[in-house]
Amino acid sequence: MTETIDHHPETAREVDPFPVKGMDAVVFAVGNAKQAAHYYSTAFGMKLVAYSGPENGSRETASYVLENGAARFVLTSVIKEASEWGGFLTRHVAEHGDGVIDLAIEVPDARAAFAYATEHGARGITEPHEVKDEHGTVVLATIATYGETRHTLVERYGYDGPYLPGFVATAPIVEPPARRTFQAIDHCVGNVELGRMNEWVGFYNKVMGFTNMKEFVGDDIATEYSALMSKVVADGTLKVKFPINEPAIAKKKSQIDEYLEFYGGAGVQHIALATNDIVATVRAMRAAGVAFLDTPDSYYDTLGEWAGETRVPVETLRELKILVDRDEDGYLLQIFTKPVQDRPTVFFEMIERHGSMGFGKGNFKALFQAIEREQEKRGNL
Repeated sequence: MTETIDHHPETAREVDPFPVKGMDAVVFAVGNAKQAAHYYSTAFGMKLVAYSGPENGSRETASYVLENGAARFVLTSVIKEASEWGGFLTRHVAEHGDGVIDLAIEVPDARAAFAYATEHGARGITEPHEVKDEHGTVVLATIATYGETRHTLVERYGYDGPYLPGFVATAPIVEPPARRTFQAIDHCVGNVELGRMNEWVGFYNKVMGFTNMKEFVGDDIATEYSALMSKVVADGTLKVKFPINEPAIAKKKSQIDEYLEFYGGAGVQHIALATNDIVATVRAMRAAGVAFLDTPDSYYDTLGEWAGETRVPVETLRELKILVDRDEDGYLLQIFTKPVQDRPTVFFEMIERHGSMGFGKGNFKALFQAIEREQEKRGNL
Protein backbone atom coordinates (compact mmCIF):
# COMPACT_ATOMS: atom_id res chain seq x y z
CA MET A 1 0.00 0.00 0.00
CA THR A 2 1.11 3.52 -0.66
CA GLU A 3 1.32 6.17 2.01
CA THR A 4 -1.74 7.82 0.47
CA ILE A 5 -3.79 4.68 0.97
CA ASP A 6 -2.60 4.19 4.53
CA HIS A 7 -3.67 7.67 5.61
CA HIS A 8 -6.82 8.17 3.54
CA PRO A 9 -9.33 5.36 3.98
CA GLU A 10 -11.61 6.71 1.22
CA THR A 11 -8.79 6.34 -1.31
CA ALA A 12 -8.00 2.88 0.07
CA ARG A 13 -11.55 1.69 -0.56
CA GLU A 14 -11.41 2.91 -4.16
CA VAL A 15 -8.36 0.71 -4.73
CA ASP A 16 -9.30 -2.27 -2.55
CA PRO A 17 -12.78 -2.84 -1.07
CA PHE A 18 -11.22 -4.43 2.03
CA PRO A 19 -7.69 -3.03 2.51
CA VAL A 20 -5.62 -4.40 5.38
CA LYS A 21 -2.44 -3.18 7.04
CA GLY A 22 -1.43 -6.61 8.38
CA MET A 23 -2.03 -8.99 11.26
CA ASP A 24 -2.71 -7.09 14.47
CA ALA A 25 -2.66 -9.95 17.00
CA VAL A 26 -3.30 -13.63 17.54
CA VAL A 27 -5.58 -13.85 20.58
CA PHE A 28 -5.65 -17.05 22.65
CA ALA A 29 -8.17 -18.18 25.26
CA VAL A 30 -6.21 -20.17 27.83
CA GLY A 31 -6.77 -21.77 31.19
CA ASN A 32 -3.99 -19.84 32.94
CA ALA A 33 -2.79 -16.72 31.13
CA LYS A 34 -0.04 -15.96 33.66
CA GLN A 35 1.60 -19.34 33.11
CA ALA A 36 1.06 -19.22 29.34
CA ALA A 37 2.74 -15.80 29.24
CA HIS A 38 5.72 -17.27 31.06
CA TYR A 39 5.92 -20.13 28.54
CA TYR A 40 5.91 -17.88 25.47
CA SER A 41 8.40 -15.54 27.14
CA THR A 42 10.90 -18.23 28.07
CA ALA A 43 10.36 -20.84 25.32
CA PHE A 44 9.61 -18.55 22.36
CA GLY A 45 11.72 -15.56 23.41
CA MET A 46 8.80 -13.13 23.32
CA LYS A 47 8.62 -9.95 25.39
CA LEU A 48 5.72 -9.17 27.72
CA VAL A 49 4.74 -5.56 26.93
CA ALA A 50 1.21 -5.00 28.27
CA TYR A 51 -1.27 -6.34 30.80
CA SER A 52 -4.94 -6.02 31.71
CA GLY A 53 -6.33 -7.46 34.93
CA PRO A 54 -7.88 -6.69 38.32
CA GLU A 55 -5.04 -4.33 39.20
CA ASN A 56 -6.11 -1.93 36.45
CA GLY A 57 -9.87 -2.41 36.36
CA SER A 58 -10.48 -5.70 34.54
CA ARG A 59 -12.33 -7.70 37.17
CA GLU A 60 -13.35 -10.61 34.92
CA THR A 61 -10.30 -11.47 32.84
CA ALA A 62 -6.52 -11.27 32.86
CA SER A 63 -4.73 -10.65 29.55
CA TYR A 64 -1.02 -10.60 28.76
CA VAL A 65 0.34 -9.10 25.54
CA LEU A 66 3.62 -10.47 24.18
CA GLU A 67 5.55 -9.27 21.15
CA ASN A 68 8.45 -10.27 18.97
CA GLY A 69 9.06 -7.79 16.19
CA ALA A 70 5.70 -7.28 14.48
CA ALA A 71 4.26 -10.52 15.89
CA ARG A 72 1.84 -10.04 18.78
CA PHE A 73 0.14 -12.69 20.96
CA VAL A 74 -2.60 -11.89 23.47
CA LEU A 75 -3.26 -14.52 26.15
CA THR A 76 -6.54 -14.23 28.04
CA SER A 77 -8.08 -16.26 30.85
CA VAL A 78 -11.12 -15.80 33.07
CA ILE A 79 -10.63 -14.82 36.71
CA LYS A 80 -14.28 -14.75 37.72
CA GLU A 81 -17.02 -15.05 35.13
CA ALA A 82 -19.31 -12.03 35.19
CA SER A 83 -20.57 -11.44 31.65
CA GLU A 84 -21.41 -13.08 28.35
CA TRP A 85 -17.80 -12.57 27.23
CA GLY A 86 -16.45 -14.30 30.33
CA GLY A 87 -18.91 -17.13 29.81
CA PHE A 88 -17.76 -17.54 26.20
CA LEU A 89 -14.11 -17.71 27.26
CA THR A 90 -14.82 -20.20 30.06
CA ARG A 91 -16.81 -22.47 27.77
CA HIS A 92 -14.27 -22.14 24.96
CA VAL A 93 -11.40 -23.37 27.13
CA ALA A 94 -13.54 -26.17 28.57
CA GLU A 95 -14.63 -27.38 25.13
CA HIS A 96 -11.53 -26.71 23.04
CA GLY A 97 -8.63 -26.45 25.45
CA ASP A 98 -6.16 -23.61 25.00
CA GLY A 99 -6.70 -22.22 21.53
CA VAL A 100 -6.97 -19.23 19.23
CA ILE A 101 -10.20 -17.27 19.50
CA ASP A 102 -9.30 -14.25 17.37
CA LEU A 103 -7.11 -13.53 14.37
CA ALA A 104 -7.19 -9.75 14.68
CA ILE A 105 -6.45 -7.74 11.54
CA GLU A 106 -5.30 -4.13 11.43
CA VAL A 107 -7.27 -2.11 8.89
CA PRO A 108 -7.15 1.57 7.83
CA ASP A 109 -10.91 2.00 8.43
CA ALA A 110 -12.69 -0.43 10.77
CA ARG A 111 -16.15 0.99 10.09
CA ALA A 112 -15.79 0.62 6.34
CA ALA A 113 -14.27 -2.86 6.66
CA PHE A 114 -17.08 -4.04 8.94
CA ALA A 115 -19.73 -2.56 6.63
CA TYR A 116 -18.23 -4.23 3.56
CA ALA A 117 -17.86 -7.60 5.31
CA THR A 118 -21.39 -7.69 6.73
CA GLU A 119 -22.91 -6.45 3.48
CA HIS A 120 -21.22 -9.38 1.74
CA GLY A 121 -22.41 -12.07 4.13
CA ALA A 122 -20.25 -11.96 7.26
CA ARG A 123 -21.95 -12.33 10.63
CA GLY A 124 -21.19 -9.30 12.74
CA ILE A 125 -20.36 -9.99 16.39
CA THR A 126 -19.48 -6.50 17.61
CA GLU A 127 -20.46 -3.29 15.81
CA PRO A 128 -17.73 -0.70 15.21
CA HIS A 129 -17.06 1.30 18.35
CA GLU A 130 -14.39 3.59 19.75
CA VAL A 131 -12.30 2.83 22.81
CA LYS A 132 -10.19 5.62 24.30
CA ASP A 133 -7.58 6.37 26.93
CA GLU A 134 -4.84 8.94 27.43
CA HIS A 135 -2.89 7.44 24.52
CA GLY A 136 -5.59 8.05 21.93
CA THR A 137 -8.52 6.30 20.27
CA VAL A 138 -8.88 2.89 18.64
CA VAL A 139 -11.87 1.72 16.58
CA LEU A 140 -12.78 -1.97 16.93
CA ALA A 141 -15.32 -4.23 15.22
CA THR A 142 -15.62 -8.02 15.11
CA ILE A 143 -16.91 -10.56 12.58
CA ALA A 144 -17.24 -14.34 12.80
CA THR A 145 -15.37 -16.89 10.71
CA TYR A 146 -14.97 -20.72 10.86
CA GLY A 147 -15.84 -22.51 14.09
CA GLU A 148 -15.81 -20.07 17.00
CA THR A 149 -12.91 -18.11 15.55
CA ARG A 150 -13.39 -14.41 14.92
CA HIS A 151 -11.65 -11.50 13.25
CA THR A 152 -11.44 -8.27 15.19
CA LEU A 153 -10.88 -5.35 12.82
CA VAL A 154 -8.53 -2.87 14.49
CA GLU A 155 -8.07 0.75 13.43
CA ARG A 156 -5.39 2.44 15.52
CA TYR A 157 -4.44 5.72 13.82
CA GLY A 158 -2.18 7.78 16.06
CA TYR A 159 -2.69 5.49 19.06
CA ASP A 160 0.56 5.29 21.05
CA GLY A 161 -0.42 3.02 23.94
CA PRO A 162 1.22 -0.38 24.55
CA TYR A 163 -1.70 -2.32 22.96
CA LEU A 164 -5.31 -1.15 23.40
CA PRO A 165 -7.15 1.10 25.86
CA GLY A 166 -7.55 -0.83 29.11
CA PHE A 167 -4.03 -2.24 28.92
CA VAL A 168 -1.03 -0.86 30.77
CA ALA A 169 2.65 -1.21 29.92
CA THR A 170 4.40 -3.77 32.07
CA ALA A 171 7.89 -5.14 32.61
CA PRO A 172 8.98 -8.36 30.86
CA ILE A 173 8.61 -11.64 32.74
CA VAL A 174 12.16 -12.49 31.71
CA GLU A 175 14.60 -10.39 29.73
CA PRO A 176 14.14 -11.37 26.07
CA PRO A 177 17.15 -12.66 24.16
CA ALA A 178 19.35 -10.07 22.45
CA ARG A 179 18.52 -11.66 19.11
CA ARG A 180 14.87 -12.09 18.17
CA THR A 181 13.69 -15.63 17.62
CA PHE A 182 11.22 -14.41 14.96
CA GLN A 183 10.01 -11.14 13.46
CA ALA A 184 6.43 -11.46 12.21
CA ILE A 185 3.39 -13.65 11.67
CA ASP A 186 3.77 -15.23 8.23
CA HIS A 187 0.43 -17.05 7.98
CA CYS A 188 -2.30 -18.61 10.12
CA VAL A 189 -3.78 -21.99 9.19
CA GLY A 190 -7.38 -23.02 9.84
CA ASN A 191 -8.80 -26.56 9.93
CA VAL A 192 -12.44 -26.98 8.90
CA GLU A 193 -14.79 -29.92 8.62
CA LEU A 194 -14.94 -32.33 5.67
CA GLY A 195 -16.58 -30.65 2.68
CA ARG A 196 -16.39 -27.10 4.06
CA MET A 197 -13.03 -25.86 2.73
CA ASN A 198 -14.48 -24.33 -0.43
CA GLU A 199 -17.25 -22.70 1.59
CA TRP A 200 -14.74 -20.86 3.77
CA VAL A 201 -12.45 -20.03 0.85
CA GLY A 202 -15.51 -18.48 -0.78
CA PHE A 203 -16.22 -16.60 2.45
CA TYR A 204 -12.83 -14.86 2.33
CA ASN A 205 -13.19 -14.21 -1.41
CA LYS A 206 -16.58 -12.57 -0.97
CA VAL A 207 -16.42 -11.02 2.50
CA MET A 208 -12.85 -9.67 2.46
CA GLY A 209 -11.98 -9.60 -1.21
CA PHE A 210 -9.12 -12.04 -0.60
CA THR A 211 -7.84 -13.98 -3.61
CA ASN A 212 -6.79 -17.61 -3.90
CA MET A 213 -3.02 -17.90 -3.66
CA LYS A 214 -2.28 -21.64 -3.65
CA GLU A 215 -4.14 -24.95 -3.85
CA PHE A 216 -2.98 -28.35 -2.65
CA VAL A 217 -4.99 -31.47 -3.45
CA GLY A 218 -4.43 -35.10 -4.39
CA ASP A 219 -1.10 -36.89 -4.13
CA ASP A 220 0.78 -33.68 -3.27
CA ILE A 221 -0.80 -33.67 0.14
CA ALA A 222 -1.31 -37.35 0.96
CA THR A 223 0.61 -40.27 2.43
CA GLU A 224 -0.10 -43.98 2.33
CA TYR A 225 -2.49 -43.58 5.24
CA SER A 226 -3.95 -40.10 5.42
CA ALA A 227 -4.77 -37.12 3.22
CA LEU A 228 -6.07 -33.59 3.33
CA MET A 229 -6.87 -30.75 0.98
CA SER A 230 -5.77 -27.15 1.38
CA LYS A 231 -6.32 -23.79 -0.27
CA VAL A 232 -4.66 -20.50 0.64
CA VAL A 233 -6.42 -17.12 0.60
CA ALA A 234 -4.60 -13.81 0.97
CA ASP A 235 -5.13 -10.08 0.71
CA GLY A 236 -3.71 -8.33 -2.34
CA THR A 237 -0.49 -7.31 -0.57
CA LEU A 238 0.11 -10.82 0.87
CA LYS A 239 0.41 -9.33 4.35
CA VAL A 240 -2.41 -11.57 5.61
CA LYS A 241 -2.40 -15.19 4.45
CA PHE A 242 -4.87 -17.85 5.62
CA PRO A 243 -4.46 -21.46 4.44
CA ILE A 244 -7.68 -23.44 4.97
CA ASN A 245 -7.45 -27.24 5.39
CA GLU A 246 -10.07 -29.97 5.33
CA PRO A 247 -9.65 -33.73 5.75
CA ALA A 248 -9.83 -36.07 2.78
CA ILE A 249 -10.98 -39.66 2.70
CA ALA A 250 -8.06 -42.01 3.40
CA LYS A 251 -7.21 -45.35 5.02
CA LYS A 252 -6.67 -43.88 8.46
CA LYS A 253 -7.39 -40.75 10.50
CA SER A 254 -5.59 -37.67 9.16
CA GLN A 255 -3.97 -34.94 11.24
CA ILE A 256 -7.00 -32.76 10.38
CA ASP A 257 -9.41 -35.41 11.65
CA GLU A 258 -7.40 -35.69 14.86
CA TYR A 259 -7.45 -31.91 15.33
CA LEU A 260 -11.20 -31.64 14.71
CA GLU A 261 -11.87 -34.44 17.18
CA PHE A 262 -9.74 -33.06 20.00
CA TYR A 263 -10.48 -29.39 19.40
CA GLY A 264 -14.18 -30.09 19.09
CA GLY A 265 -14.66 -28.51 15.68
CA ALA A 266 -13.08 -26.07 13.28
CA GLY A 267 -10.34 -23.73 14.49
CA VAL A 268 -6.82 -22.42 14.05
CA GLN A 269 -4.38 -25.29 13.62
CA HIS A 270 -1.05 -23.50 13.51
CA ILE A 271 0.63 -20.13 13.31
CA ALA A 272 3.68 -19.68 11.09
CA LEU A 273 6.29 -17.27 12.42
CA ALA A 274 8.78 -15.62 10.07
CA THR A 275 12.44 -15.63 11.08
CA ASN A 276 15.53 -14.39 9.27
CA ASP A 277 17.77 -16.99 10.94
CA ILE A 278 15.98 -20.28 11.42
CA VAL A 279 19.15 -22.00 12.66
CA ALA A 280 19.57 -19.58 15.57
CA THR A 281 15.81 -19.71 16.22
CA VAL A 282 15.65 -23.49 16.42
CA ARG A 283 18.77 -23.73 18.56
CA ALA A 284 17.41 -21.16 21.02
CA MET A 285 13.94 -22.68 21.19
CA ARG A 286 15.23 -26.24 21.57
CA ALA A 287 17.49 -25.07 24.39
CA ALA A 288 14.42 -23.52 26.04
CA GLY A 289 12.52 -26.81 25.87
CA VAL A 290 10.42 -26.47 22.71
CA ALA A 291 9.84 -29.86 21.03
CA PHE A 292 9.92 -30.01 17.22
CA LEU A 293 8.73 -32.71 14.86
CA ASP A 294 11.44 -35.17 13.88
CA THR A 295 12.51 -35.81 10.28
CA PRO A 296 14.23 -39.07 9.21
CA ASP A 297 17.86 -38.83 8.10
CA SER A 298 16.82 -40.30 4.73
CA TYR A 299 15.07 -37.01 3.90
CA TYR A 300 18.47 -35.29 3.80
CA ASP A 301 20.29 -37.97 1.77
CA THR A 302 18.88 -36.68 -1.53
CA LEU A 303 17.92 -33.16 -0.44
CA GLY A 304 20.58 -31.41 -2.52
CA GLU A 305 19.44 -33.16 -5.68
CA TRP A 306 16.05 -31.45 -5.77
CA ALA A 307 16.28 -28.52 -3.37
CA GLY A 308 19.66 -27.21 -4.52
CA GLU A 309 21.99 -25.14 -2.38
CA THR A 310 20.68 -23.04 0.50
CA ARG A 311 22.43 -20.67 2.87
CA VAL A 312 22.42 -23.44 5.51
CA PRO A 313 24.61 -26.51 4.92
CA VAL A 314 22.77 -29.83 4.58
CA GLU A 315 24.50 -31.22 7.65
CA THR A 316 23.16 -28.36 9.78
CA LEU A 317 19.69 -28.90 8.34
CA ARG A 318 20.02 -32.61 9.17
CA GLU A 319 21.22 -31.88 12.71
CA LEU A 320 18.31 -29.53 13.46
CA LYS A 321 15.69 -31.41 11.35
CA ILE A 322 14.89 -28.31 9.27
CA LEU A 323 12.97 -28.85 6.02
CA VAL A 324 13.65 -27.17 2.66
CA ASP A 325 11.39 -26.43 -0.30
CA ARG A 326 12.14 -24.68 -3.58
CA ASP A 327 9.91 -23.26 -6.29
CA GLU A 328 10.30 -20.99 -9.31
CA ASP A 329 10.72 -17.92 -7.07
CA GLY A 330 13.31 -19.21 -4.61
CA TYR A 331 13.39 -21.43 -1.55
CA LEU A 332 12.24 -21.58 2.04
CA LEU A 333 13.38 -23.27 5.24
CA GLN A 334 10.77 -24.47 7.72
CA ILE A 335 10.23 -26.56 10.83
CA PHE A 336 7.18 -27.39 12.93
CA THR A 337 6.78 -27.69 16.67
CA LYS A 338 4.83 -30.44 18.31
CA PRO A 339 1.50 -29.30 19.83
CA VAL A 340 2.16 -26.78 22.60
CA GLN A 341 -0.62 -28.01 24.88
CA ASP A 342 -1.79 -31.44 26.04
CA ARG A 343 -4.45 -31.76 23.34
CA PRO A 344 -2.95 -32.51 19.89
CA THR A 345 -4.26 -29.26 18.46
CA VAL A 346 -2.39 -25.93 18.12
CA PHE A 347 1.26 -25.93 17.03
CA PHE A 348 3.70 -23.49 15.42
CA GLU A 349 5.84 -23.27 12.31
CA MET A 350 9.10 -21.39 11.96
CA ILE A 351 9.76 -20.25 8.40
CA GLU A 352 12.64 -18.46 6.70
CA ARG A 353 11.88 -17.29 3.16
CA HIS A 354 14.35 -16.63 0.35
CA GLY A 355 12.14 -15.54 -2.54
CA SER A 356 9.64 -18.37 -2.30
CA MET A 357 6.13 -17.40 -1.26
CA GLY A 358 5.07 -21.05 -1.08
CA PHE A 359 4.08 -23.15 1.91
CA GLY A 360 6.45 -26.12 1.65
CA LYS A 361 4.60 -28.22 -0.92
CA GLY A 362 7.66 -30.42 -1.43
CA ASN A 363 7.71 -31.19 2.29
CA PHE A 364 4.09 -32.18 2.76
CA LYS A 365 4.66 -35.92 2.64
CA ALA A 366 7.69 -35.77 4.96
CA LEU A 367 5.79 -33.49 7.34
CA PHE A 368 2.64 -35.60 7.37
CA GLN A 369 4.62 -38.78 7.93
CA ALA A 370 6.27 -37.09 10.92
CA ILE A 371 2.85 -36.08 12.24
CA GLU A 372 1.53 -39.61 11.66
CA ARG A 373 4.38 -41.01 13.78
CA GLU A 374 3.27 -38.72 16.61
CA GLN A 375 -0.40 -39.65 16.06
CA GLU A 376 0.51 -43.32 16.29
CA LYS A 377 2.26 -42.71 19.64
CA ARG A 378 -0.95 -41.07 20.88
CA GLY A 379 -3.07 -43.93 19.50
CA ASN A 380 -4.95 -41.60 17.15
CA LEU A 381 -3.84 -42.72 13.70
